[in-house]
Amino acid sequence: MGLFFALVPFIAQGAEMGKFQYEDFKKPERCRTCHREIYQEWRQSLMSQSFTHHWDDVEYFKLALPHALKLDKVAEVKGGCIACHAPLAFLTGDIPPKTPAAGTRANEGVSCEICHSITGSTEKEPFNFSYTIKPGKVKFGPRKNGRSSFHGVEYSEFIKGSELCATCHDEQSPYGAWVKETYREWKSGPYAREGARCQDCHMYHAPGKVARSGKLRSDIAHHAFHGAHFPGKMGGAVDIALYADVNQASPGSSVNVRAELFNGKVGHYIPSGSCEERMLWLEMAAIDAEGKTYYLTLNKKGFKGEEYTISDGKAFAYQAMGEIMGVKEFGGVKRDGNIPDGVRIFRRPFFDPEGRMTICQWYTAENSLVDYRIGPRETKIESFSWVIPQDVSPGPVKITATLYYSLVPSSVGEFLELMPSEYAPVKVNTVTLDIEVIK
Repeated sequence: MGLFFALVPFIAQGAEMGKFQYEDFKKPERCRTCHREIYQEWRQSLMSQSFTHHWDDVEYFKLALPHALKLDKVAEVKGGCIACHAPLAFLTGDIPPKTPAAGTRANEGVSCEICHSITGSTEKEPFNFSYTIKPGKVKFGPRKNGRSSFHGVEYSEFIKGSELCATCHDEQSPYGAWVKETYREWKSGPYAREGARCQDCHMYHAPGKVARSGKLRSDIAHHAFHGAHFPGKMGGAVDIALYADVNQASPGSSVNVRAELFNGKVGHYIPSGSCEERMLWLEMAAIDAEGKTYYLTLNKKGFKGEEYTISDGKAFAYQAMGEIMGVKEFGGVKRDGNIPDGVRIFRRPFFDPEGRMTICQWYTAENSLVDYRIGPRETKIESFSWVIPQDVSPGPVKITATLYYSLVPSSVGEFLELMPSEYAPVKVNTVTLDIEVIK
């Protein structure tokens, strides 16, 4: 999910912050009484864990909050993060909230009462927690014929639309750089033109009941909110087609291979959201008849900023992390983590005011140097070459293209002592083709 930080001039900062009491909002367990299935889906989703999720906990309390207390320019991220990750704390003025270990109501994350009390946004195209909210006896929903014996139900066009998601999933940094544009990526792409909304993919519809005593409907919106944190959602998200220019080759000769990657399933760019920390990369290998592995060479394209899209084990970055944490003479960590050198990375690097690559999105001053991600229904074509070594065993050779994704570079995860599951690579897709080596 990633952290959603605040914007200067913080258009929503004074609108809703501190206007309410915790008691104005029902606890999710109260909703569970009637909405058991939906509650259970939400309970297992990242929405319920938006504050307690380990990476978000670490990013806020180890990096964002200490930085906000040190540097005036980013001071408002102290509340800006919380507006979307622990909205109850934001709305009640509990800033900064206690850590998740304290077990306060901030731990409820983006609860039932948040989304179903939102009335709209102060912005035509929302961003930076610009939601308006009205907690109370009436809950806002997507149906004109909704009924409840416990609370009022009012139809809301806003809650049905992607603009609801945009209030937290689009964001500018205090330096004016767009650091999340998932809604705007969708809005400018083919899916918005065809009428597909965020909810159609991330809240899939199926037959069921909203509540125990509710009527059976054909199109209940499920509340699992599957996205990049779920390997099942990432698997197959990008299609790969692989072609070689020869079927047979001998040692010393060259084989040229083309990989075509098509984003036919994701309604925005991939990676999206907190793309300063997301990594999508393509490894290309050849495995001979005896199982020996050789890596193919990526052919560079020569575009501006391409060096940030090719893995380099000698490149270090993210120095601001150590500075915020008070690590003396911190030279950064490996920019690309523990992936092989020379592979293509699909990413959009962010840079801090000193021109250094950063994962601190609130400290991003520039990110327009290069954007080498895969847009909705876009195809990226990568070419590789392989001079067949003399020691390759004769016989069949499998050329394999494997696309991986990780939420955080492994080097960052290790430095911040995250759980390995936070940065473990997820296999998005893999394809092979066969050639034969003859002598």
